[in-house]
Amino acid sequence: MSQPFTLAVCAEMVFKALPVVERLKRITALGFQAEIWDWTKHDIAALERSGATFSSMTGYITGTLADDAGADELIETVKTSIPIAKRLRCPRLNLHGTGLDGQGLPVRKSDIVTGAMWLKARDTLSRIADLGEREGVTFVLENLNTAVDHPKTPFARAADTMALVAAVDRPSLKLNLDLYHAQIGEGNLIELCRAALPHLGEIQVADVPGRMEPGTGEINYPAIARALAEMGYRGTIGMEAWASGDDELALRRFRDAFTV
Repeated sequence: MSQPFTLAVCAEMVFKALPVVERLKRITALGFQAEIWDWTKHDIAALERSGATFSSMTGYITGTLADDAGADELIETVKTSIPIAKRLRCPRLNLHGTGLDGQGLPVRKSDIVTGAMWLKARDTLSRIADLGEREGVTFVLENLNTAVDHPKTPFARAADTMALVAAVDRPSLKLNLDLYHAQIGEGNLIELCRAALPHLGEIQVADVPGRMEPGTGEINYPAIARALAEMGYRGTIGMEAWASGDDELALRRFRDAFTV
């Protein structure tokens, strides 16, 4: 048995009884890298002192991809996020199809996505890729689901985020393929991973239903892990999931699922 992937754990979702710095220390002590969401909610100096190796963080504060004012706002908040990522030595900055509020709902809801919105989103992501190349960081565009967690979010499907990343076609913009969201929205996960392979910057996981650790739902993560290893994927797998019970047990289940 071997561990071909780098494993990371979202500090926002486990060890919830502890302050975030203590969560980071526990995650690190258990041998994982760490992911965070909105950096403005944290004491950055304390995160620096935690000893954690950061895998990814949210790469913007507010803004949207597909309208002029929202795109300019997004670019400005991306610019403020880059120095924080550098302080934390965090290599990937996460993006979504639109800004999300505190409940994960889109700040600009879309019943349909027009051709003009697609073109504007591609243009906005190209501008962000320019920043990434200049600053030496990688942005990753995450797919979401609209059926359960993020209704009326534009560019939510993995097929949508993959199409945008491929259209920009820059090394500083990659895909954050979230398999929890993809299972709800699209399914066929192994073939989805295969199609996404040239564009992957990271993979995130949780089980369905419930968004808890691998092994608690319907997704056969060990089979996905074997397929990813056979495809040659050697990147990061991030557990963005709640613990179904004991947090350390949840992290062990996650590690076991991705040991091949």
